[in-house]
Amino acid sequence: MPDSPKKMSVTPAIEELIAIMARLRSPEGGCPWDLEQDFDSIAPYTIEEAYEVAEAIREGDMEGLKGELGDLLFQVVFHAQMAAEEGLFDFADVVAAVSDKMVSRHPHVFGDHEIADAEAQTAAWEDYKAEERRQKAEQEAGNGGEAEFGDEENPAGPSESVLDNVPLLLPALLRAVKLQKRASRVGFDWPDTEPVLTKIAEELHEVTEALEEVGEPRADTPTGPVAHEIGDLLFAVVNLARHLKVEPENALRLANSRFEARFRYVEAALAAEGRHPSDATLEELDKLWDEAKAALHREAEDGGDGEGDTATKE
Repeated sequence: MPDSPKKMSVTPAIEELIAIMARLRSPEGGCPWDLEQDFDSIAPYTIEEAYEVAEAIREGDMEGLKGELGDLLFQVVFHAQMAAEEGLFDFADVVAAVSDKMVSRHPHVFGDHEIADAEAQTAAWEDYKAEERRQKAEQEAGNGGEAEFGDEENPAGPSESVLDNVPLLLPALLRAVKLQKRASRVGFDWPDTEPVLTKIAEELHEVTEALEEVGEPRADTPTGPVAHEIGDLLFAVVNLARHLKVEPENALRLANSRFEARFRYVEAALAAEGRHPSDATLEELDKLWDEAKAALHREAEDGGDGEGDTATKE
């Protein structure tokens, strides 16, 4: 049996990766594609790699996760290399910044503060981040950021909102949760789920009214009344999920999986008869859909893939 490959210690391994990235970006003998990239062009790949990490975790693929984490790390190294070329910062600065941040946000670990439980730590974490944002705003103002100071529209001084720095490029469901949590921290929130359920019913009614106003849904525009009201409805549903401590992104991902599994069941049942879903009537599709729900529910109860019977037909 061959010897296992010798594990490289962390520091040389990182140094080798940084050297590989520098070589790829070298004007002399580097990779033409890598040389053409900039922060904007690489950003979509960074997001894609993060999703692939999440997918490996969802599938329980630990070997795949190792590779995906490497791909995500490479994205960090790529951005750091481009920044180093512009004299902004390098990989060591990235590591130092996150190390400092983790220490400052965990005074109960690296200091003498006490935190009762995970929920208290979550609240404290948000407090630390809010303080960091406040200090950053003060620093920027002190560095001569004229645009931050009072003007005709804002004579009171620097513009600061509890909603500042919630990234626009986050998935919409995740960003909705973060915006709601920020507002909740200053008291703008319902005390329990009952008014949230009422709000959902209200928003659903407004969708119906918008449909009646437009007449033909296809006549609506991406920013028209129907789209507007559906957005409000989705935002209210996210609010309900937040109050129930359900991650809406994960809940929708699981609903997508259930829908896919059930529809594939319908396709397979029809294929066994030499047919396609487009050849079946709606009544036939409904019947097969119900069979799929029952079959997959039994499979989950018997220890299958965990497809619960909680999604409804689209």
